[in-house]
Amino acid sequence: MKTLFPSYAHPAPELELDTDTWIVRDRPGDRRTLHQALGLIDLDWGSRSLADVLADVDTWRADGVEGLFLDRAPAGSGGVGPVALTVRLAARRGLHRVVLNPGVPTHPLYRDLGVRICTFDGDWEAYQSWDGDGTRPGDGHLVHGVPAAMLTAARRLMGRRGAGFGLATDVSPFLSAAASSAGRGAHAAD
Repeated sequence: MKTLFPSYAHPAPELELDTDTWIVRDRPGDRRTLHQALGLIDLDWGSRSLADVLADVDTWRADGVEGLFLDRAPAGSGGVGPVALTVRLAARRGLHRVVLNPGVPTHPLYRDLGVRICTFDGDWEAYQSWDGDGTRPGDGHLVHGVPAAMLTAARRLMGRRGAGFGLATDVSPFLSAAASSAGRGAHAAD
C-alpha cells in the first residue's frame, strides 16, 4: 500500500521513506522533502472559482511538484465538470499524478477521470464504524487521530478494507499551527 502524508501529517524525520511514499505540500516553496511531492489545491467542496484553481495548478507546476492533491473535492455529479477541467489542465502541464480527496465515496462519473480517489478522510472512531459503501479496492483512506497503540491495527484494517494508499496517523488535522510547526511528525504504521 502506498503511503500518502497529507499536509497536516508530514513524516517524522526518523521515518525512512520509500518510492511508494507521497508527500502533500501545502505551500509552493515549502520544500521539507525532495521526495515525491503533490501540491495541495483546496477545491472548497467545488465553491472556488475555476480561474483560481487553474492558477494554482500553474503555480504548483512552476514549483516542480510531481502531481496534485485536490483536497475538499466535491463528490456529487455537479462538481465533475470543473474537476475534469482541472485534471486535464494538470495533465497538459505534466502533472499526471492527481489525488482527489472528497473524503467520501464519489459519484461514479469521477471514476472516468483516471485519478486516485480518497473515499475516507476522518478520525479513527468514524473509520472503525464506517461501512465502506461506494468504495473500490485501491481507493485511499486517510485515518487521523488514531491512538498510538492502535496504529498497526488501523493500518491492517485499511488493508482488509482494500485501501490502495493512505495513512493511519495519531496526528490530527485540527492541531494548532504552533503544534504542527513544532516539528511533530506522523509515524506510519507497519
